[in-house]
Amino acid sequence: MKRTLEQALALASPRIVPRPATLLSTLIHLSVIVLWLLLFARAFFLQGVVAWSTGIAYVLYDTLLLAFVTLKTLPLIRPPVPLDPAADSRRLPSMGVIVASHNEAAVLPVTLAALLRQTHGPEQIVIADDGSTDGTGVLLTERFGLTAAREGELSAPSSLHPNLYWLRVPHGGKARALNAAITEMTTETVMTVDADTLLDDDATYAMRVAFANEPKLVAAAGILVPVCGRSVSGRVFQWFQTYEYMRNFVARFAWMRADSLLLISGAFASFKREALVEVGGFDPQCLVEDYELIHRLRRYSVDHGLGWDVRVVGDAQGRTDAPGTLGSFLRQRRRWFAGFLQTQYWNRDMTGNPRYGTLGMLMLPVKAIDTMQPVYGLTAFVLLLGFLFGGHETLVLSIFGVIGAKTALDLAYYMWCIHLYRRWTGQRVGSNLWLAMAAAIAEPFTFQLLRHTGALMGWLHFLRGGRVWGAQQRSGLVAPDEG
Repeated sequence: MKRTLEQALALASPRIVPRPATLLSTLIHLSVIVLWLLLFARAFFLQGVVAWSTGIAYVLYDTLLLAFVTLKTLPLIRPPVPLDPAADSRRLPSMGVIVASHNEAAVLPVTLAALLRQTHGPEQIVIADDGSTDGTGVLLTERFGLTAAREGELSAPSSLHPNLYWLRVPHGGKARALNAAITEMTTETVMTVDADTLLDDDATYAMRVAFANEPKLVAAAGILVPVCGRSVSGRVFQWFQTYEYMRNFVARFAWMRADSLLLISGAFASFKREALVEVGGFDPQCLVEDYELIHRLRRYSVDHGLGWDVRVVGDAQGRTDAPGTLGSFLRQRRRWFAGFLQTQYWNRDMTGNPRYGTLGMLMLPVKAIDTMQPVYGLTAFVLLLGFLFGGHETLVLSIFGVIGAKTALDLAYYMWCIHLYRRWTGQRVGSNLWLAMAAAIAEPFTFQLLRHTGALMGWLHFLRGGRVWGAQQRSGLVAPDEG
């Protein structure tokens, strides 16, 4: 008897069937907290720059990560061989695209237009309509030639676009809408695309090539460029987030080379459908269902000796709506971090577990440290303010010496990442070196503090057991006749 996604999830999820944490895992997580308490206490008993031990530990940890990424990304110095869709006559795995949508009528036209003009495009494009109450139904009927079927059933193909389908489901969140579509689809691979994400014309082709070249590939991340609103705050947030995304995707390449990549973006990711079904699809109880899914895929692979791989594909590119106001940015980072904490807790038995290789012995211990990184960062800033207004001018000068040295390292790392990013992706728009230098200098006391604040809110959200995403306002990608 064939299992449902819910049954498969119940068997594969450590949330539903918790795995006992090892002693080493417990020690790793506790040591991060104990170390913070000890370093914080030093500020009240020691003199000189060592009184700022919390900040020094934060700087050293971040510098070690930069060194790791720098070494692991050396292969990106060699430019990749460009893809040539026109000359590619081989059979590529079939691909279906799911666009989970809840009240996204304003952005769906541009998202669908990009999907419909794909080179070697998808065999199926399914709009997983998550109980929309705006003009989504009218849009899909009148503009895209679709006819609604009963809830939970896939519609007939569009009269205008033979590969376009509509799946209406009761409002239950993105994960449930994605799972409903996965159940209905028949393609070998499945791509998830947010309704506010605009893909480049060769994006689906690049993903299909990646799966054709890597038989063990079960999940792949594309490259995303953030797009914010046209307001002053939107331009400022886009400036910082553009370089943040560049660094993050370069870092993903580094962790991919260490066979430890966990972070993909559900806004633009591809999966082998059979693997998704085996592990139960997306978990509706997680705030970051894409991140949690990769943990479950990797766990299942090790448990069953499958050797599955997760990669980032530099040739698959797109743009996505990103927060352009302080409120929307903090809500997004609160959800991201709360979901990260959920996933780290559910998978705590993998941390420090040699059974999971580099993932268990390196990546997840790093993630254990990351659970407290915002606390370290904000504590360091508060202590700096305390020393500054407490009349400790000599100490503050010493601290700024450390910060200045770290900023110089960050600046060099920024330049390195932009150089590699340009060679890897071929993108030069939005990677101005002078603006990057300005961002590197300004970030420690602006954008970085906002990231940490959002993460601290995520801690509170996690501890309260929050399950609500929070509403986001779309401002970056809007259909021309809707904006």
